[in-house]
Amino acid sequence: MVARSSEVRSSAVRHSASPGAGGHRRRGAGRLAGLGLGGAALLVLLTGCDVGATFDGFGWPQGGITPESHRMYDLWIASCIAALAVGIFVWGLIFWCVIRYRKRGNALPVQTRYNMPMEFLYTIAPILIVSVLFYYTAIVQTGVDKTTKNPDVTVEVVAFKWNWQFNYRDGQGRDANTVASVLGTSEVIPILVLPTGKSIRFEEQSRDVVHSFWVPELLFKRDVFPGSIRNVFEVTSLDQEGAYVGRCAELCGTYHAFMNFELRVVSPAKYDQFLAAKKAGKSTQEALTAIGEKPIADKTVPFDTRRDKNNFNPSGAGAGAGS
Repeated sequence: MVARSSEVRSSAVRHSASPGAGGHRRRGAGRLAGLGLGGAALLVLLTGCDVGATFDGFGWPQGGITPESHRMYDLWIASCIAALAVGIFVWGLIFWCVIRYRKRGNALPVQTRYNMPMEFLYTIAPILIVSVLFYYTAIVQTGVDKTTKNPDVTVEVVAFKWNWQFNYRDGQGRDANTVASVLGTSEVIPILVLPTGKSIRFEEQSRDVVHSFWVPELLFKRDVFPGSIRNVFEVTSLDQEGAYVGRCAELCGTYHAFMNFELRVVSPAKYDQFLAAKKAGKSTQEALTAIGEKPIADKTVPFDTRRDKNNFNPSGAGAGAGS
C-alpha cells in the first residue's frame, strides 16, 4: 500500500509539472502572433514594389505586333491561370490539413492509409492538366513555325560581326534574286522597312558565327547560323506601324551588345514607294525621306569603334576585324 501511494503521488507530480492545454494554447497564440508580425512586415516591404509592372501579363512582355505574338501571349496567360488554380487548390489542402489535423494534446492523430479516391484524383488530374497544356502548346507552336509557299514579302537576313544586311528578294530560297539591299555599318544603323498587313518571310544566314535575330515586339527570336543552314520563319502580318529596335540575342564577340538594327513598319503604299526608290538606286536614307519617314534610326544609335582607350578592353579589337 505504501509503494502504491508513492507511485500515485509521483505520477501526480509529473502531471502537474507537464504543460497542460493552457500551455499549448499559449504557445499556439505566440506562433500565430509571430506569423502575423512576419506577414505585416512582408506586406510593408511589398508596398515599395511596382506590382503592376511585375505581374502585368504574368511576366510576359507586352506590345506584340503580330498575330503570332498574340497567340503566344494568350497561351502564356492561360498556362499561368491554370498553374495558379492548381496552386491555390494545393495550398488550400495543405492549410486545411495543417489546421484540421493539428496536434491536440498528447493523443495520436488518426492515421489514414490507402485512400483510393484521393490517389486516383492525384494521378488522373495531373495527366489531364499536362495533356491539355501540351495540346494547346502544340497548336500554337505549329502556327508560329508555319511557313507558306508564296508570302507577300521575302527578306534575307544576313548577320555578321557586328552588323546586319537585309536583302529584299523576288522569291524564296538561294536561287531567288536580291532586288534591293540595306547594309549596316558602324556609322549607320540598318533600317529594315516592312509593310503592315502582309505576310513576311525571313530567311536567315550568318557570315561568321552564330547570331540571333530578335525584335522584342515580335515576342520571338530565331538563331542565325553560319554555313549552309538557312533558318526560316514567317509572320502572318505586322499589325502596327512604328519604329522598333532589333538586336542580336546571341553572344557573338566584342561588339555584340551594339549589334542593333531598326524595324520600320509602314503602310503598304509607303513600302512600295520605298522599294521602288531602292530599286532606282537611291540610298536607304534617300528612300526613307522620299516616303516621309525619318532617314536615320531613332530607336538605337551606332556604336563607337574606339574601344582601345579608357575602356574595359585595352587591347581592343577593331570594329572591322570581323566584318
